[in-house]
Amino acid sequence: MTARPERDDSTARALAGTVRRLQDAAARLRAEARTRSVVDLATGILSERLGVLPAEAAAHLVRLARESGVTVEALAADIVGLPTAAAGAAGEPAAEGQLAAEGQPAAEGEDVSAGGTDGRQVSEVAEGSSGGAPGEPAAGPAARLATLAPPVAPAPALAAEPDLQRAAGAVLEQLATSLGARALAVWQRLPGGGLCLAAHSGLAEAEAEAWSRVPPGVATPAQQVVGGAAELWPGDPAAAGPSIGPGSARAVLPLVEAGRRRGALEVLWPVPGPSLTPSQRRQLWALAELCTTLLGPVGQPLTPEDTDVLLEGLLSPALLLEPQLRDDQLVDFAIRRVNAQFRDPLGRPRDALEGVSFLEAYPAAGASGLFERLLRVHRTGVPLTGELLQLVLRDGPSVPATVRLAVAPLGGRLLVGWEAANGPSGENEQAALLSQAQRLARVAGFEEDADHRRIRWSDGLRQLFGLPAGAPPVPLTDLARHVHPDDEAAVRRLVDTVRHRRRASSAVFRLASPGGGYHFTRVIAEPVLDAEGRLVAVRGAYHDVSAQHRTEVALGATRARLADSEQESAERAQLALRLQQAILPAEPPRDVTGLRAAVRYRPAAKRDRVGGDWYDVLPLPDKRVLLAVGDVAGHGVGAATGMVALRHALRGLAVTGAGPARLLEWANTVALREPGQVTATAVCVLLDPAGGELRWARAGHLPPIRLGSDGAHVLPLPHGVLLGALEEARYEEYRAQLSPGDVLLLYTDGLVERRDRPVEDSVDQLIRTAGAPGPDLEHYLDRLLDLSPSDTEDDTCLIAVRVE
Repeated sequence: MTARPERDDSTARALAGTVRRLQDAAARLRAEARTRSVVDLATGILSERLGVLPAEAAAHLVRLARESGVTVEALAADIVGLPTAAAGAAGEPAAEGQLAAEGQPAAEGEDVSAGGTDGRQVSEVAEGSSGGAPGEPAAGPAARLATLAPPVAPAPALAAEPDLQRAAGAVLEQLATSLGARALAVWQRLPGGGLCLAAHSGLAEAEAEAWSRVPPGVATPAQQVVGGAAELWPGDPAAAGPSIGPGSARAVLPLVEAGRRRGALEVLWPVPGPSLTPSQRRQLWALAELCTTLLGPVGQPLTPEDTDVLLEGLLSPALLLEPQLRDDQLVDFAIRRVNAQFRDPLGRPRDALEGVSFLEAYPAAGASGLFERLLRVHRTGVPLTGELLQLVLRDGPSVPATVRLAVAPLGGRLLVGWEAANGPSGENEQAALLSQAQRLARVAGFEEDADHRRIRWSDGLRQLFGLPAGAPPVPLTDLARHVHPDDEAAVRRLVDTVRHRRRASSAVFRLASPGGGYHFTRVIAEPVLDAEGRLVAVRGAYHDVSAQHRTEVALGATRARLADSEQESAERAQLALRLQQAILPAEPPRDVTGLRAAVRYRPAAKRDRVGGDWYDVLPLPDKRVLLAVGDVAGHGVGAATGMVALRHALRGLAVTGAGPARLLEWANTVALREPGQVTATAVCVLLDPAGGELRWARAGHLPPIRLGSDGAHVLPLPHGVLLGALEEARYEEYRAQLSPGDVLLLYTDGLVERRDRPVEDSVDQLIRTAGAPGPDLEHYLDRLLDLSPSDTEDDTCLIAVRVE
């Protein structure tokens, strides 16, 4: 084993010393932070008790400390309830400017009577710190101060207890008084992303035991906050997740130290919970900060020597990063250690990287997302294992490399490792994937030297040619001998274009199969030239396109058949439409005395849905008028011819003087005898314009509508099945009377039929929307067609007659 260079040992010792010095400095900073917190809390208590501004309370605190002969820190600890040693040594006089550095100058000689408290009360507090009545123990300033005002917002007693569990109980007692809290829990993050219940108060022991450990992935409110989410307050939807105290309102604040979320403080209230003021929220934040200082380490901390041994014992490349803070914010990482397996992408040695800022060493890490992942692991403590990442570590034009990244927290630092995803194992995986893709797509590649001395074929190409495993490859110049005679010219053009014209080319031909027959193959080839433009090699690929060719042939035949069918369908639809338009009259007769009529026919929206709707207005010899509408089932020429037969049958039979019921019985017989057995609905009306008498019968059709001065009325429904359904069918006949000015409306279902509601509802809606007919029946029928609620795209026939 090769000994490590001496400079590496020196670097290791220097780094170890640096780490220890940084740890000592961090401890001093934490102690100073706790001292500042105690002084701030004491200032807040004075401000509340004396009813003065914070600046005046700070000046009072300095004056009291000077008069009592103790330091400001010791007096503040006494006021808050901390042991004196926790904040500073007692007996050292307080400097007047001691709080000025904190932004709170001492105002000597300032009147202390503000807020209803006179100078005598404050002086009594100062005097009480040095003595009391004979035989009584001297009362400290904090004890005398407690008599000035009733208890208010809780002083964070958590800082006064070395035991986090006992401190939690003391804090809950005060929070219950000031904010009405019923329970609290202090969560500590575990390595790997889980949480443990470090301290609690107000919870049943069984509940605390059940929630002693929260595994990673359980989305409790505390887990969300520790994982990077914002703090939660009562009423936030995210605070309703599974946690201790189900059904409670809660506030959850992160416990942050050096940019790392070490845990969370969770405070519970009975629902709906309080509406916390800004000052109350700041109070809880101060409590969370103190909880952070009392959290102990999770497990035995690693020494620098331990991390060195661990790092060098890894077989994969790895770095050890240490957070760099500025104003308690994480701004970068320092590369503290690089193991022997690590290879810098820029070729720098290990000693050139160790001690350097990570972003300084790899400025492009931010753009590739690597630095963001480092921040997330440091903040949440959740390791990142095996994530694929497009990594760019150098500036300027560079092809990103796909790496497999792993990041894990290690004693406040980060252990980072990555390896190329296209390493030895990755190359095998890529080759396997490429082979599978070539097999499935029936593609194979080739490359041959210009003089044919060396020809390389990929797997599958011999199978495409039908050659045995040991057979020599076929040069591109000999390919014409293996194709259909009609395709030899295309292959020769391909070879000439690539080898002589030095251009890429492709061709599709029929490649002979060993067992007879051919399969269609596509070849794409390109020349490989040297610096002087001479041909060095030819490379390309074969692609078996037989299946595609067969599909294209079948598709072409199908398209031809579809084109014929579409042409035939279009011709039949056009024939049906012309037949319907030729049979139906363009306008009603105008020479009927005492009667005004209007008709409309609207073809189907789609030509292929031309149906058998029809109407008829026929004056009879006895001065009556035949009104009829009908709808033959089906579409196209068959429906149109059935419509013609029924319409002419009714016209011819109506001259006999028979009633509408008898006419429908005869029409039923005609429908049963028609080729294809036509079925249809119809309504038949005989109207006497002179007397207004109305007789009607129906065969499964919608009833007529009478529109008079008293509104719209649907006429009663006589019994009658549709035409062509039953032999010997019988039809009822009803009578009514039309008054002068009344309008009778007949229509087919294409006007009102919908898929989502009954026809009767559509009829009511249409009549109400259209309103009264008015004097112009033509305009009224146009309005009905415009307002039609139908969605079936069917034919529509309309007849409107007015008795004058």
